[in-house]
Amino acid sequence: MLEDPAFPFRVPPVDEDGAAEWRSRLFEIPRSSVVRLLVMLATNEMSVTRQHGFAERRAGMECHAKTILSRFPEGSEFFTNTRHGGDNPDFYERVSGCWPMSQYVWDFGLLAVSDEEVGLIWSFDAS
Repeated sequence: MLEDPAFPFRVPPVDEDGAAEWRSRLFEIPRSSVVRLLVMLATNEMSVTRQHGFAERRAGMECHAKTILSRFPEGSEFFTNTRHGGDNPDFYERVSGCWPMSQYVWDFGLLAVSDEEVGLIWSFDAS
């Protein structure tokens, strides 16, 4: 594992067809969904519904997520590897599927892109 510079992610393809297939695993989401996605990524089992004490911790978790989001100004683009609920997905609902970008069976993440930086925030189920 230490020899693999991409670990735990799979090495992205360099050919055009492979790159198109890789991009097809990412779905753009609106800025309004990003806070809930970030909170979901910070929960056990990547599920808000199974997070013990979530009601008490929700405001604090959302505050932290908004701090991360503030790094990306209006006009930034956001992508995730889970298809979830139409144009404005609610990541507090159970997420039941993903297209893994890593060497693990399940992983969810956020790819945030602005003119100045790229953010990659990911959660892995390495069980």
